[in-house]
Amino acid sequence: MHVLVLGAGQLARMMSLAGAPLNIEISAYDVSSEHIVHPLTQTVIGKGLENAIANADVITAEFEHIPHDVLETCEQSGKFLPSSEAIKAGGDRRIEKALLDTAAVRNAKYHIINTRDDFYNAIESVGVPMVLKSALGGYDGKGQWRLKDASQADAIWAEMEECITATDNQAIVAEEFVPFSREVSLVGVRGKDGSVAVYPLAENIHTNGVLSLSTAISDLELQAQAEEMFTAVANTLNYVGVLTLELFDVEGTLLVNEIAPRVHNSGHWTQQGAETCQFENHLRAVCGLPLGSTKLIRETAMINILGEDTLPQAVLEMDGCHIHWYGKEKRQGRKMGHINVCGDYSGELQRRLCALAGVLDKPAFPAVHEFAENFSSSN
Repeated sequence: MHVLVLGAGQLARMMSLAGAPLNIEISAYDVSSEHIVHPLTQTVIGKGLENAIANADVITAEFEHIPHDVLETCEQSGKFLPSSEAIKAGGDRRIEKALLDTAAVRNAKYHIINTRDDFYNAIESVGVPMVLKSALGGYDGKGQWRLKDASQADAIWAEMEECITATDNQAIVAEEFVPFSREVSLVGVRGKDGSVAVYPLAENIHTNGVLSLSTAISDLELQAQAEEMFTAVANTLNYVGVLTLELFDVEGTLLVNEIAPRVHNSGHWTQQGAETCQFENHLRAVCGLPLGSTKLIRETAMINILGEDTLPQAVLEMDGCHIHWYGKEKRQGRKMGHINVCGDYSGELQRRLCALAGVLDKPAFPAVHEFAENFSSSN
């Protein structure tokens, strides 16, 4: 079985690693260069979308921001999963909001902004404070603003107007500010036969809008809410593959913040913590194979490595620590890799996170240090 992945980044890389034991071959299509590359070595093995499609049994995607003409060509081949509709929903917040409404899934009150009048209507209908996000292209905290007081409106509108006019079909989605207690995410998978399997929720900590620390958690009530939401969205899309819901926990009630129609950063912990990792389950789904167990087999947390291309040797010496590098050139803030930390029980995982704080640089790994400080003060 040969699977073509649209996108040649770390997610395609990890799909390739997960697919090899199942005899699933992965190639990656770099949308920017139009090169077909090996996802591990980045060696160019071909060129052109038509050639890539011709050699593939199945086509899938590792990111949402794919040109629509590429999506349509892949859809027409009859090989593309989950679907161009699903990928577009993940890449355009207007479509995403409409999808959540259709699926009757709780999300923040919102208003679409195309003009200055729309902005002031949004202030009236959504209220202040509000969060404003570009409909296209924003991720990891980019393309976002926060209106805390109506007196800021003119200054923020000037920035948003520049954003709207810089990109074709761009708009801004205004959302009510949600006073959440924490951010969580649910990674799940839906098969071709409609079967659904979900992983345990993960609690996520962000630094400057980028995920820093993600830890699998057990909360039966929230898990049930999240699974119901996942099933509603996945069934509405007739989805096939791994799908992620990013959620706000508002005093025990979940609201969907965003969806990601792909394997997800907050699910990397499944490589060591689950019976079947998210990458293998995505391949199982799109290839029409039975879904693997999503059972938690050990307490696990994932730490993103941002802008660093080396780690202290002490990390490799620690029990329960697994490093995953992405083979990228170092750049400030770039996701260079991640560390999965495991323990046989929660106390052991917590102690290992504290031990990591003792060897990892605080400016580079602030969430780990914050966890250790909070753990020490509460014990």
